[in-house]
Amino acid sequence: MNTANHTTDASTSQPIISVRNLTCGYGDTVIVEDVSFDIMPGEVFVILGGSGCGKSTLLKNMIGLYTPMAGQVFIEGRELVSSADEERDKIIRKFGVMYQMGALFGSMSLLQNIMLPLEEFTDLPREAMTMIAKSKLAMVNLENALYKLPAAISGGMKKRAAIARAMALDPQILFLDEPGAGLDPISSAELDELILNLSKSLGITFVIVTHELESIYKTADRVIMLDKDVRTIVAEGDPKVLRDTSENIYVKRFFHRMPSLGRTGLDADCPAAE
Repeated sequence: MNTANHTTDASTSQPIISVRNLTCGYGDTVIVEDVSFDIMPGEVFVILGGSGCGKSTLLKNMIGLYTPMAGQVFIEGRELVSSADEERDKIIRKFGVMYQMGALFGSMSLLQNIMLPLEEFTDLPREAMTMIAKSKLAMVNLENALYKLPAAISGGMKKRAAIARAMALDPQILFLDEPGAGLDPISSAELDELILNLSKSLGITFVIVTHELESIYKTADRVIMLDKDVRTIVAEGDPKVLRDTSENIYVKRFFHRMPSLGRTGLDADCPAAE
């Protein structure tokens, strides 16, 4: 477990997300095939792997942005893929999403950006929406940037604002797609600390797509690792344990930052990796 050690007992809790036999891709091209895993309440769960392995594709299928070729996704026990529109909307309301580039509206202040989900999905008075939006920005340490436009703030601040917007409706699950992409080391470390603090203080379940090792070691309770050559999960567990004990050659390469010389070229040095 990470430094935010959770009190959730995985042996007694029910999964908050269950993925069963999920196959996804584009057209007739399969990117990820027949994957199954559970995510427990309060976990910081990371989907990792090299470029092109299908991390973001898997996430987009999990949140209903794309329709899987096969399989099921359960959010708090409700099946997303085959749900009718009204039921699907209820399921989608249970989670928030932060996309890779933040996806803030450039002509709106941060406060206005965070208020958008409240305006669309609630009937709250405007004063209440404003108060909630300000509180979410305070949670991500942006209380002094309420009226700034996205163009006037740093990349790290944009990512934090995007997380605040994802939290606007108080979801128990946050999906983050490459949250540290494009950030300098200090901003990336600050984002890691924010994720840990929100996880610990609010009990939010995080599902994060990333390949950044320092962030993985810092934040992840558990990971699954995808390999584009076999199109499925090749490792699951504590990332530090996988780093130190895995016999899979691809897992070793990833965690030890070994150059790719072709599978047969490195397999000779690691005969147990098959």
